[in-house]
Amino acid sequence: MLFLYLPITTNIYKAKNKHFLSTKITMNLNQVKKLMERKKTSHKGENGHALVVGGSEEYVGAVVLAGLAALRAGCDLVTVAAPEKVAWAVHQYTPDLMTYKVKGSTFTIKNAKEMVKYADKFDAVLIGNGITRKADKFCQYFVHKSQKLKVIDADALKSLSFKDFNNSIVTPHETELEMMLVHSNKEFLLPKLKEANAKEKAEILQGNLRYFLQNNNVLLVKGPTDLIISANKIAFNRTGNQGMTKGGTGDILAGLTVGFLAKSKDLFKSAVAASYINGFVGDQLLKKKKGYTFIASDILDDLAKIQGTEKRKGRKKKR
Repeated sequence: MLFLYLPITTNIYKAKNKHFLSTKITMNLNQVKKLMERKKTSHKGENGHALVVGGSEEYVGAVVLAGLAALRAGCDLVTVAAPEKVAWAVHQYTPDLMTYKVKGSTFTIKNAKEMVKYADKFDAVLIGNGITRKADKFCQYFVHKSQKLKVIDADALKSLSFKDFNNSIVTPHETELEMMLVHSNKEFLLPKLKEANAKEKAEILQGNLRYFLQNNNVLLVKGPTDLIISANKIAFNRTGNQGMTKGGTGDILAGLTVGFLAKSKDLFKSAVAASYINGFVGDQLLKKKKGYTFIASDILDDLAKIQGTEKRKGRKKKR
């Protein structure tokens, strides 16, 4: 059923007097699907081409899950840029993803300039999934230099501060957030954040990361309640469950985010929609099917099933 979710509630923040308005925006599956809609006359590529930069010989699956999730979000095309052996493994796993083969076994500062130039042809870029800390210098250069719309996830976050981003959705979990605050000389916030509830935590982060947010960035903090924070809006997403601590679910969230972003070009809406739908499908798997035995690829499978069910219902109503 489509109405078993908890809604996302968005509060509009007034910076001058530090008050929150009670305005509420409800996100549901039909609203998410609007981001996936396309013109009847649209052609291949018009609905977005996403680039996924990541992968390593240790973590091949991360870019596969992220890339396929981006396609499920409704963008037309996804290219995975990965080290040569990883790219060939992606080819063997699925014909749905194109690949760009980066020379060597990992990303280095030597090929960072090449990747910034290559990324210019895409609508949005995801970087970080499965890339490992060996690529820290690569990630630093790419994030600093690329002006494209970006989603920054996983190991790409771990050597960066909040001063380093532009045009980005940044997606840390709690531990990664702590690392980034330390790198940003904001460690004084950590005791306050540990004692705060979700609403208080969002207010603290929005109030103390103004430079980051005003540089056309959105913060998506993953947790029991996801926080989605822009310069003038905050959303709280309560879909999702403890079964989603399994490996790969974060890669799917990042992939959904870049897929929505490649199509819509809207940072905040893309982060909100991805957070909601990832948790929604996880809740459906928990309640109706597999309990806590579900894995990340089950979320991918059920994204397709939910979309198909909705389409069939729509056709029946037209008759």
